[in-house]
Amino acid sequence: MRLRLVPKETSFDFFGKWRMWVGFSCLMILLGLASFATQGLNFGIDFRGGTTVRTEATVAVDTGDYRKAIEPMGLGDISITEVFDPAFAEDQHVAMIRIQAQADGEAITGEVIEALKATLDTVAPGIKFVSVESVGPKVSGELVQTAVLAVVLAIAAVLIYIWLRFEWQFAAGAVAALVHDVVLTIGVFSALQIKFDLAIIAALLTIVGYSLNDTVVVFDRVRENLRRFKQKPLGEVLNVSINETLSRTVMTSVTTLLALIALFVLGGDVIRGFVFAMIWGVIVGTYSSVFIASTILLKLGVTRDWSKANKPTGNQFADIDA
Repeated sequence: MRLRLVPKETSFDFFGKWRMWVGFSCLMILLGLASFATQGLNFGIDFRGGTTVRTEATVAVDTGDYRKAIEPMGLGDISITEVFDPAFAEDQHVAMIRIQAQADGEAITGEVIEALKATLDTVAPGIKFVSVESVGPKVSGELVQTAVLAVVLAIAAVLIYIWLRFEWQFAAGAVAALVHDVVLTIGVFSALQIKFDLAIIAALLTIVGYSLNDTVVVFDRVRENLRRFKQKPLGEVLNVSINETLSRTVMTSVTTLLALIALFVLGGDVIRGFVFAMIWGVIVGTYSSVFIASTILLKLGVTRDWSKANKPTGNQFADIDA
């Protein structure tokens, strides 16, 4: 017996209550923007500046023990990662400790460095501080600008790609869905005050690609069905297309979520923020591909020109049973 996440054939009406879905999205966006305006983002060390300490010890690195030893010092946000390199000796264990900029300056003082070394020496006897580097607010500010530029350029590239592959109405729907996903992700990070660093920017760019993939699959089937059902209204064609690709959409999202949930539970604190962003992005990306991008396309309309020859769409596997 084959497991199906959705029935083999569906006939859901995705546009019967389109005002409710669009209204819900607008409300969520407004709440996210309000949270961003009032409390902002909880920027990590990448964007706030701070000090990076590279340590070396002869005993294995236990990031949990390192963190427990440092936390009583009250240094604020701390990131600890173990460094692996095949060139290291068997008794060479390296870690990177990143400490946020302090209130009275961009770097921790020499006295604090000595106190930190003495504290870690209780966990890893004979620990050495190989290097100590500081990142000032100017560099961190440049990182913020670069991160914003990366997201904007990614969305702009999507706009051009979809416009060239389909029509401008498809491009508008796809970009609206992407902006919807990015704004909601930033909004939830602001509302929950989850640490926002460069890893989250990587997650945002991944979300853009994932959401675009879902949207293009649906739009490919829409373009194909527009030629098959020349007399059907656009709304009916969209409903048919989404129902035909629904099995593939659900299967892809569920299998991706299973892997991400496992990483969220078992992956540890280092990647938890990134994985949370991905989980949220998969959910809102799937939602926006069905309810936002297609609704925008429905309202803008499509020029139905039958003078052009049929072209293969590459979506022959989009309706695989799930």
